[in-house]
Amino acid sequence: MLRSLWTAASGMNGMQFKVDTIANNLSNVNTTGYKKSRADFEDLLYQTMKIAGTPATEDTVVPTGIQAGLGVKTAATQKMFSQGSLQSTGNKLDLAIEGEGFFRVQLPDGTVGYTRDGSFKIDSNGQLVNSNGYKLMPETVMPEGFEFEKINISQEGRVEVTVAGSDEIIEVGQVNLYRFVNPAGLTAIGGNLLKESVASGEAIEGEAGTEGQGKLHQGFLEMSNVKVVDEMVDMIVAQRAYEMNSKSIITSDNMLSTVVNLKR
Repeated sequence: MLRSLWTAASGMNGMQFKVDTIANNLSNVNTTGYKKSRADFEDLLYQTMKIAGTPATEDTVVPTGIQAGLGVKTAATQKMFSQGSLQSTGNKLDLAIEGEGFFRVQLPDGTVGYTRDGSFKIDSNGQLVNSNGYKLMPETVMPEGFEFEKINISQEGRVEVTVAGSDEIIEVGQVNLYRFVNPAGLTAIGGNLLKESVASGEAIEGEAGTEGQGKLHQGFLEMSNVKVVDEMVDMIVAQRAYEMNSKSIITSDNMLSTVVNLKR
């Protein structure tokens, strides 16, 4: 059987996975804090029919060998952590990170997750939470009678409020950021959340604007870093590669058909 049948089939599978990745990026083009994924590929094993350096005569060796490639496979999907554009919302509890860093939230099972989605709310207990009700860590609790319009969150993450009937400004919490040596090694779990892994390394906690951490912007949200034009170009390239691999299979089939019909 011709090797090209299986080689081209692996190429079609690879391009299908690439289109799946692009489709996920495009579907999240308006997801707050979303970071696009990129599919990486690597070639498969080679069938070696002649090893380079094989003696040709007593005094010479073969300068190049003969190897037949057996196709392609998916090597990795990598999150691209380039900065997304900042969109002004005017909401006092919306926070955008400019630069490196993640917010930390507490998950229902007691573990923590990390996110670039800064669309926070206040729950019935006065705590800052994300859209799913997960508490922002370290905890920030608003005092009774606070004035929503006078909530101030500095670029360094200090949360200050004013209580109704008083001009006194009270500091009620600190929004810290967390960065990783290898953020691409974080594990995506959905809900705009990522979890620490062995590959990412441990979280490095710090005050916003210091020690390599990004700055915070109150009243802004970081949008997705997906560029629609780039994704569409990648989709066209993947589609054409898929078609070319299918043509290889058709050509191989025609060659086999010719061999089968030689006796006629």
